[in-house]
Amino acid sequence: MPKRAADMTDPDAVVELIPALRAFARTFCRRQEDADDLVQETLAKALANLDKFEPGTRLKSWLFTIMRNTFCTRAKKSSRETVGIDDVLSDSLTTQANQEWSVQSDEVRRALNRLPLHHREVVILVVMLGERYEDAAAICGCPIGTVKSRLNRARQQLRQELGVADEDDF
Repeated sequence: MPKRAADMTDPDAVVELIPALRAFARTFCRRQEDADDLVQETLAKALANLDKFEPGTRLKSWLFTIMRNTFCTRAKKSSRETVGIDDVLSDSLTTQANQEWSVQSDEVRRALNRLPLHHREVVILVVMLGERYEDAAAICGCPIGTVKSRLNRARQQLRQELGVADEDDF
C-alpha cells in the first residue's frame, strides 16, 4: 500500500516528525533547551499557519523550512540585542566519558560545529536525517547543485579535521 503524503491536520504525522525536528534544531542550537524551544516555536508557527500548508507536499520539508526561517529570524534579532554573560560555570560541570566511542562522537560533534552553518545544515539534512537533495534544497532555499557542492565541501573539511584519509572510511 503506497504511503500517502503527510497531512498537517493529522496529529500523528506531526508527532512522528518531532524527533527529526529536534535533530535538525540541534544543527542550529548548541544547548538542548534552545533546540527544544526552537522546535516548540516551529510547531506553534505551523499550527498558526495551517491554511498555508499545501496538501500533497511534504510536511517534513514544510516544517524544516519554518524552523530554518525561525532560526534565521531569531539570529538577526539577537545580533541586535545585548545579552548578559553566559553561565560558564554550568558548562564546566560535565564529566567526559572515558569510552572511545564517546570521545570520537565528541570529536565529530566539535568538527561539525566548526563547519560554516550552511555546510553543517546540509550535512545534518542529507547525511544524518536522510533528506533527498531536492528537499534539502527547498528547505535551504538554494539550488540542488548548491546543496551537493556544500555537502561535498563539508565532507572534505570533516575528513581533513578528523584525519580520515579514505572517502570509504567516512
